[in-house]
Amino acid sequence: MSAKTLVVLGAAESGVGAALLGKKQGYAVFVSDRGAIQEEYKAQLSEAGIPFEEGSHDEARILSADLVVKSPGIPEKAAIVQALRGKGTELVSEIEFASWFAQGEIIAITGTNGKTTTTLLTYHLLRAAGLDAALGGNVGKSFAANVAERESPIHVLELSSFQLDDIRSFRPRIAMLLNITPDHLDRYAYKLENYARAKFRIVENQRPDDLFFYNADDLVTMSFLGSVPLPGKALGLSEHMVERGVLHAGGHTFDLARCGLKGRHNAMNALFAIHAALAMGVPPSIIQEGLESYVNAPHRMERIAEVDGVTYINDSKATNVEAAFYALQAMTSPFVWIVGGQDKGNDYSPLVALVQGRARGIVCLGVDNAKILSAFGELGIPMAEARSAQEAVQLASRMASPGDVVLLSPACASFDLFRNYEDRGDQFRAEAKALLKNKVKNE
Repeated sequence: MSAKTLVVLGAAESGVGAALLGKKQGYAVFVSDRGAIQEEYKAQLSEAGIPFEEGSHDEARILSADLVVKSPGIPEKAAIVQALRGKGTELVSEIEFASWFAQGEIIAITGTNGKTTTTLLTYHLLRAAGLDAALGGNVGKSFAANVAERESPIHVLELSSFQLDDIRSFRPRIAMLLNITPDHLDRYAYKLENYARAKFRIVENQRPDDLFFYNADDLVTMSFLGSVPLPGKALGLSEHMVERGVLHAGGHTFDLARCGLKGRHNAMNALFAIHAALAMGVPPSIIQEGLESYVNAPHRMERIAEVDGVTYINDSKATNVEAAFYALQAMTSPFVWIVGGQDKGNDYSPLVALVQGRARGIVCLGVDNAKILSAFGELGIPMAEARSAQEAVQLASRMASPGDVVLLSPACASFDLFRNYEDRGDQFRAEAKALLKNKVKNE
């Protein structure tokens, strides 16, 4: 009897991980990507003896598959997906496929903002306690790649709504929903309800003893909570559990004073991670030590350098208004704000009060800054436009005074001037460090 055929659509981290896992599980695997495949992924596929195509889809071969795994970046409206739906082919997400073979318990984190920080902190707290955990999903390796590589007792996964769209039996032992604000609505018929229900899919296969932590302060989450079945034990977390930098969780208190995470939003992220760690049996003393040893990820309120008394912070991951709101809210000193990029239909009005009377200046880093100039132009704050990270940093440094912060928190996508938000953040970091290097050189 011949092996079942598996076709993987998309050959980036998620798709290649699924292909490698499929090969390990005895499937006859074929990978198809309508775009170009990066050389590193071609090398991995070739080394594993997995055939692939790029630049087009062999529809006949794809439609003959027993099972198709779809990478999260491929929208439902794609012609090949519609053809598979019409034929009735079994089509699942990479995280669903990986969950069929994962032996360990799953901790899954989703939400519009804060996913990466919460995922990394949860992983860090578990590792600080000596627990053998694997990090995956939208951060680190794909879930499938981790499962293919080794059996892990615990999987800590950052998950987007796209990854949850095509699950069937995927079940996290601990599920977290951090918040829901409008994002990626083009994938959900421009309906917030569709996007919210995709997020809530994280709990649909839980069992009575499983845990679900949600944000009791989040209006959208709470508006849907009553209409979604919650099979496990649900617990709402709130800012009321945070008091002057002290977090109250599970009858214990935790001090964030010596933790690198700043701002109310990061206190909430820490609250989620602490509850997960407690549920996994991590002693409170180890959690406190883990909070103090945690180093925030690049591009997420990342402190880069201090030059002439001005601190430079890279928050390039803030690609929507809500994320920028949290960053601006966390500012305790006057700041120069670097904002802009590819607009997603943003409404900047929630940010006006955070900028007025607090911002020393605004640097618009984008091809088209008209909307930002209009939103903040009447506040009487100095504004300038930049077309590169170097120009933005130079302009910001001239606006700032000792004791100020230069904050890159763009509230926009990066694709007008940069490859991605990492590229934008990397260039900002390099320019801020260049300022510091030149200062030392001239002293």
